[in-house]
This record gives sequence, structure tokens and C-alpha cells, in this order.
Amino acid sequence: MRYPLVVFDWDGTILDSAGAIVRAIQSACIDLGLPPPPDERARHVIGLGLADAMRHAVPDLEPGRYAAMVERYRHHYLSGDHALTLFPEIPELLAELQERGCLLAVATGKSRAGLDRALAHSGLRSFFAASRCADECRSKPDPQMLEELLDEFGLPATAAVMIGDTSHDLLMASNAGVDALAVTYGAHPHDHLAEHGPLACLHSVAGLRQWLAQNA
Repeated sequence: MRYPLVVFDWDGTILDSAGAIVRAIQSACIDLGLPPPPDERARHVIGLGLADAMRHAVPDLEPGRYAAMVERYRHHYLSGDHALTLFPEIPELLAELQERGCLLAVATGKSRAGLDRALAHSGLRSFFAASRCADECRSKPDPQMLEELLDEFGLPATAAVMIGDTSHDLLMASNAGVDALAVTYGAHPHDHLAEHGPLACLHSVAGLRQWLAQNA
């Protein structure tokens, strides 16, 4: 088995939530009387820790107002997150990997409370042996999340592959010495992802299943 540890990002990779995140950022800006960022800028920050995401999405916001921005973002996102859906074939993919003996983990820009909520809503908790979140590690693209997961399982970097939909995921993997796969159905476009040298850019969960069946 080439990759006994398979690490997934969450938003935009497992959960079809990129659009909801963009709308929540833009709505939070409107609540604070700020011009909302365009979709492309708001999508680019997906995957970062929430505080870093807000700073990048709204760089002109006074530091003293970031707490209010985060609060309004959470209000808008949590009001509709129960209606978000998994990308098609995600449960089947996780079941296949688990049956083959792969260890599965999550490395996400969500908070621990946010990931716990998402795992409960999705019914996927039993698939994952470990997880790391942005409020307990340094934000992507810092490699801390992956380094801690490797340490937890006693594995070298060559034993893991990181799967994500943003350049933040790919850079985190590179910084940790871990191979990476990009999925293009989430937040960042194909050309931007390809610039960061993933093993492959996959356009659907079906394509991801096929690649992992042949290589993981």
C-alpha cells in the first residue's frame, strides 16, 4: 500500500460548502457596512483558519472589527450549514479506503466545534481515525496539521497523501513533505491548483476513487 494514511480537507473536498462560505463572508461584510469581496477573492480564502480567512478576504477592515466580522460570518454560515450536502460518492470512497485498511484523517480550516458539528451532520465520524483543526494548529499552509497526524500514527511523510481543493492544502502538503492530490470541484480552479504540482488534478469524486484505487 503506497499511502496507508489518506488525509482529506473538509470544505470543498468532502462537503459541498464553498458557495455557502462565500455567501457567508459577503453577508458578514454587508452586516458591517463594508463592500463585500467578489466571489473569486472570497473563494480564495476557503481552507484558511477563520481569522486568517477574514483578514485576507477583507484586508482593509480595522483590526478591532475582526471579532465582529467572525461573529457575523458564523451567524450566516451556521444558519444554513445543516442543509449542505456531501459531494456525490464521498461515503462510498471513504468506505472503500477503510475496507482496504487505509487510515483516514481530516486536516481542515474549520474549528474543532465546526468539524464536530459537520461530522455529526454528515454521519461520517466513524470513518476518520484522527483530525486536526485550525483552532488547535497553525493555519494552512503551515505543515503542523500534517506533521501532528504523521506523529500520531508513527508514519513518515512518504506514507501519506493529502487531498484538497485549494492551494493552501497543496502548499501545506509540500511544506510537510507529503504528496498531494487536487480536486477541482471545490473552491480553487484547475489552473491555479496545477501550478502547485499535485500528483494529479481530479475533476470528480469518481475520478478520485479511480486514482486512489490504483495508487493508494
